[in-house]
Formats: sequence, structure tokens, C-alpha cells
Amino acid sequence: MGALARALPSILLALLLTSTPEALGANPGLVARITDKGLQYAAQEGLLALQSELLRITLPDFTGDLRIPHVGRGRYEFHSLNIHSCELLHSALRPVPGQGLSLSISDSSIRVQGRWKVRKSFFKLQGSFDVSVKGISISVNLLLGSESSGRPTVTASSCSSDIADVEVDMSGDLGWLLNLFHNQIESKFQKVLESRICEMIQKSVSSDLQPYLQTLPVTTEIDSFADIDYSLVEAPRATAQMLEVMFKGEIFHRNHRSPVTLLAAVMSLPEEHNKMVYFAISDYVFNTASLVYHEEGYLNFSITDDMLARLYPNMNLELQGSVPSAPLLNFSPGNLSVDPYMEIDAFVLLPSSSKEPVFRLSVATNVSATLTFNTSKITGFLKPGKVKVELKESKVGLFNAELLEALLNYYILNTFYPKFNDKLAEGFPLPLLKRVQLYDLGLQIHKDFLFLGANVQYMRV
Repeated sequence: MGALARALPSILLALLLTSTPEALGANPGLVARITDKGLQYAAQEGLLALQSELLRITLPDFTGDLRIPHVGRGRYEFHSLNIHSCELLHSALRPVPGQGLSLSISDSSIRVQGRWKVRKSFFKLQGSFDVSVKGISISVNLLLGSESSGRPTVTASSCSSDIADVEVDMSGDLGWLLNLFHNQIESKFQKVLESRICEMIQKSVSSDLQPYLQTLPVTTEIDSFADIDYSLVEAPRATAQMLEVMFKGEIFHRNHRSPVTLLAAVMSLPEEHNKMVYFAISDYVFNTASLVYHEEGYLNFSITDDMLARLYPNMNLELQGSVPSAPLLNFSPGNLSVDPYMEIDAFVLLPSSSKEPVFRLSVATNVSATLTFNTSKITGFLKPGKVKVELKESKVGLFNAELLEALLNYYILNTFYPKFNDKLAEGFPLPLLKRVQLYDLGLQIHKDFLFLGANVQYMRV
């Protein structure tokens, strides 16, 4: 049953979801949604994994008493029980509103082989047996929750199993005699197997499924100083047609996390169900990243170029650029843009190594943005338009303004933005569990959020 615990969450919670947050003002930055199509794929993969796992387990021995005509009461024992073959035909995974998920398995069968022996005070008989178990049905309710740390939790709130038919065939010394008591033995087999199934599932949920869900990343490293917070805003929530889970989705500075003044907008997700999973990523995620990189000084730059000497002959000129406030990404239907505003201070480097300010410029440009995603992460690319330069103040006479604008255009377009595009190409990872890959990808841009749809491939070990 351990495979059931490993397979279901891998396909399942690797793809997570949405609803109204309980924390005041704490809308999720990232929402993932598993549709019915995704849940059924999870059930199918879980069934295949469970079928393989069942062939590797050993069932417990069991004993009982029986009365043998003309001999008296004896004691039988069935041991070395192994599942020889297994056929699990149908499964379904459905949301239970307000609780979590319900897993059902039906129309299944297994074949068990092992050894038997009967003891009486004056003799001992033994042989082999073959058990055909048909019409197995299992129903498990999984209660989903979350810890204060933002990690998901799961418990098996209920479990029931039913076996429609058990047939036992025994061979060996006087095996024919034990076959006379097949009703008694088969009933015992059925009770043992039914109780054992739920016992194994309960254990598997706590020892395999729960630890696996805890591997869902709560904090993921982006680069040398930035991390992303993927803690759950609240417990995963089931609705009538889907499972929904919400993540904080805040990018922050690893060494000194500052309070964020931005608020994530409420996202109205489209009612689409063709893919197994959908991710809605708020502009909040990208704009908290902008705040972090602005705070780190990543947007600052300086220019000391030979071309500057043509502006002020016989002087060492340096341009220092900064962005007064973090540029925010604008989402509108079908379009992404950002309008960064820069200030550039020019200094003359004096022989005394001091700097003398000579003029200040404002620089504006319209930038279009492209975001894409692959099997596991979001990446981006910025395409700037023409740079517009305006002289704000100057302590010197006239200079070649056209040459300065050409220089800034060249630097910003060929050095400043390529630096950002290299960073955006690295991207940031989506919150996925191990062994899950996305394919058949689709992307839409809505007001305030990016909407991603994908199907899921579970990579078996």
C-alpha cells in the first residue's frame, strides 16, 4: 500500500489550488487547481502503483480451530501467504466538499498462495493452498489540512473494504479433508483480508503519504539572495468538481525579509476543465520579486565609457543609474508590460579621486514582457522600446545631447536589459512534488494574473 501513498500525492498535490483565504487580507499569490481529469489520472496511476506494490507484500499468518469427524478438534495454520497475481480494475478519486478526497477501488481480484498445516495431539498434516479473492471494493476518505508552517497534512478519516467472494483450494496430505471445511476457512480468510486491507491503508497514509506531502516545497531558492514562499494560505479545499489549494507566492530576500506593502488581488479564475491542472499566478508574485531585486541594488548601474569623453573632453566622466522605485509588472488581457523610470547622475572624476556632479537625467522606456513556462518553472523575457532621455538639471554648459542619448540607448538595450533577461531566463520553480512533469502547456494573460494549464506525467521510479 506504500505505492498508493507515494503515487497519489505525486500526481495530485503536485498540482494545487484556490479559494477564499481565512487570513485577513491574505489573498493567495499562486493558485493551483486540479480538475476531475487530473484526479482521475491520479487515481489511475495510484491503482497501477498499488497493483505493483501488492505483489511484493507478505500477508500475515492466521490460525483457527476446526472439528474433524472421527478425529476431534484440531488447529490449523495458514502461513507464508503471498499475493501471486493482482488485478485492480476500477478506481475513482473524488473531492468531498469541506473534507478532502474520497478514493474508491472496485471490481478487483487477487490470488494468494501459501502453505497450510493442521496439528492434532498425535499427528501433523501440511500442504499448499491457493486462494482466489474476487469482488474486492475499498473506500477511503482522506482528510486534508495544513500545519502552522504552511505544510499540507493528510489523515485517513475512514476506511472500509468488502470482499464478495473467496475460494480456497488446498493440496497435500489430506488436503481434500480440509476442503470439506472450505466455508469456515473462506469466511476466516475474508475477515482477515478485509481488516488487513484497511489496517495497511491507515499505516500507509501516516508513514508514506504524510511524509511525502511534507516534501511539497514551503520555501524554494531562486538565486543567491532570493527565495519564494510557497506556504499554504489555508488547508487544501475540496469543492464539488475540483480540489483547490492556495499558496502565499511571495518572493523575499533570504537574509532580511521585509514586510510587503503590496496586496495580492483576488483572482477570478476561468471555468476551464480540459487540462488536468491549472495554475493562476498573480502579478503579486512578480512584483514582490521586483521589490527584492530593487532593494538588493540589482537595478543600479554605472557607465564609464570612452564615448563619454566626447561629451566632456579631457575629463573622466561617470554615469550612475538607479531606479527610484521598484518597477511593477502590469497585467491586462493578452498583454504584459512594465514602465521603468530611471534616474542617471553624471559625475566628473577629479584628480583628487572625488566626484563632482555635473548633471542629472531622467530615462523612460516602454517595455513589453513575455512569460513562458516549461515542465517545472516560469521564465520571462523583456523587450524594451526606444529610450527617452530628459535633462533634469545641469551645472555645466551645453553638451552633445544626441550623442548621450545614443550612448544610453546602446547601453540600456545591450547591457542593462540583457542582464535582466539572463536572470529571467533562470526563472522560478512551480510548487511541484517529486517525479511530476507538466506537458501540453497552455498560457493565458488575464487582468492581474497569469493562467497556466497543463496535463501531468507521473515519472515512475
